Amino acid sequence: MLTIPLPFFAGLVFVMTLHLSLKGVALPGTRKIFNAFLVLYAAQGIGIGLRFGYDVESLVPLLPITASCMPPLAYLAFRSLTALPVERPWVHVLLPVVVALSVAFARQFVDLLLFLIFAGYSIALWRITRAGGDEVMAEAALQRMRPALRAARLTSALMLFFAVSDGVLAVYAELYGNAEVPLAVSVMNLTAIVAVVIYYLWPQVPAKPSSESVPVASSQDEAIIARVSAALETLYAEENLSLARLARKTGLPAREVSAAINRSTGLNVSQFVNNRRVMQACHLLDETTRSATAILFDVGFSTKSNFNREFRRVTGQNPRQWKARDKSTPALPAKGLDLVSATQQVGNIQQA
Repeated sequence: MLTIPLPFFAGLVFVMTLHLSLKGVALPGTRKIFNAFLVLYAAQGIGIGLRFGYDVESLVPLLPITASCMPPLAYLAFRSLTALPVERPWVHVLLPVVVALSVAFARQFVDLLLFLIFAGYSIALWRITRAGGDEVMAEAALQRMRPALRAARLTSALMLFFAVSDGVLAVYAELYGNAEVPLAVSVMNLTAIVAVVIYYLWPQVPAKPSSESVPVASSQDEAIIARVSAALETLYAEENLSLARLARKTGLPAREVSAAINRSTGLNVSQFVNNRRVMQACHLLDETTRSATAILFDVGFSTKSNFNREFRRVTGQNPRQWKARDKSTPALPAKGLDLVSATQQVGNIQQA
């Protein structure tokens, strides 16, 4: 009776979770790297399942080579979201070649090489995610920055898990034989499935505005904020707007834009942009008879839940309450829209 190998199922679960997490991250070149990684990961799961589930021995020489390709692809894919150039890209191509040569001429080193590759790339990818600041995933759409960051951390953790577990398994097989290897592989993949499911179901807590007082902005920060605010006038309605695109529009590095916004307003970039979107939504709610559901897409939001959450953060009200409010009551200032005239701008929306 034909059964579905657990490694294949584990690969499919991870591929689908990563695909959903990175939905909306559509950059020239980057998507191709991600797709190559996802396809290879799924194929690796199939190969391992056939190898240990149906004793397809012909796959034994191929599996270490395909496995060695996955960590470099994962690293390069997530690294491309940081908009940082990759130094010496040829190094990443050499590693699978080294593994292939080891498979052909020195098989005793294959397990050690795979351990070093998986562990090394896991650490490198984790260091990227721990760099801090919005610029970590600057090329991702603002609403996808946190999911992309979480996906990178999940990938890093899984690579380290498989590096350690495969290393332990190799040592065990060398000492006690291969009789228990299929069971161990099943346990490893079951653990990976549980980790991926927990990751997917774990709620994403939105970043909270800083509770500390906003520091006095320097003249340089004020100049950057002015340039960013001007750029937002033509960009705020783009659903897939990213920090990198906003920075390119202002002609400044993404790190400088993110730091200036944070220092000057106490907000992150996503909140700062959403302030401008909410300001426009307020204007449309006051000036038109259109529903909030129709308006939210026009001002750059992609989901109703995110729109309602950000609208309440900025105005202290939901869209229905805003539309029904007493127009003589001053609106709450949209913090971060403009360092000089935030209150005045939101007041103008109310009076329009």
